[in-house]
Amino acid sequence: MTRSAYLLLEDGRVFPGEPFGASGATLGEAVFNTSMTGYQEVLTDPSYAGQIVVMTYPMIGNYGVNSEDVESGNVQVAGFIVRELSGEFSNWRARGSLHDYLATNGIVGLTGVDTRALTRHLRSAGAMRAGTAPGEITPDDFMQRILAHPRMEGLDLTCGVSTPQPYDVAAA
Repeated sequence: MTRSAYLLLEDGRVFPGEPFGASGATLGEAVFNTSMTGYQEVLTDPSYAGQIVVMTYPMIGNYGVNSEDVESGNVQVAGFIVRELSGEFSNWRARGSLHDYLATNGIVGLTGVDTRALTRHLRSAGAMRAGTAPGEITPDDFMQRILAHPRMEGLDLTCGVSTPQPYDVAAA
């Protein structure tokens, strides 16, 4: 049986999908990324802190995840939206699936979303507050949480994504 979930934008648009990764709901700013590769780098890039990233490439997860392709020590995104999550991964460096990686790191993902329509909407309307939720939560109830979530403008996110101590990159 397929579980349902959705992405709700602050302007009221709903994009249905199926959950993967961690269970539950998440809040953030919806943005899109047009990379054809490098989803693990996107997930760990500190510049995406607090954002729900929509990948425009149609299939994501086919090469899995590994310990070499990270941009920081943590997953930084608030959520991850894809058109199609690959059911299998095949890369000699892969150490696990994208689904397991997100679940382990507490990140909610959605698959089966019309990312083309979503990207076109975000391109026209601009980045906005959003949230992903399981189907049991009604969009009307969830909208209140989205509208109470702070806007990204003016937020200081550097303390949450910076290293606690300086380090020498050549020695790392």
